[in-house]
Amino acid sequence: MSKRKYSEVEMIGALKQLEAGRTAADVGRELGVSKHTIYAWKAKYGGMSVNEAQRLRQLEEVGALRGKRAAGLRAVGAGGVEFSVCEPARR
Repeated sequence: MSKRKYSEVEMIGALKQLEAGRTAADVGRELGVSKHTIYAWKAKYGGMSVNEAQRLRQLEEVGALRGKRAAGLRAVGAGGVEFSVCEPARR
């Protein structure tokens, strides 16, 4: 089974349908996810706007990159270019 990533717009839209009175099972069936996934989205993004959810994802990506830097691992940047994150840039 393939895993699809949903955008913040889709997740917030699903939560707005949930708030409007639709059941989690109905919303999940429409999107092709389980009701448990809908509830997980609600726990993470409930009450947020789309902009706030996008900002949260950006901050999570930055945190993951910092974790890789602390571990001295290599990361892949935009365009698939691999770069080292183990040493800060020298000025």
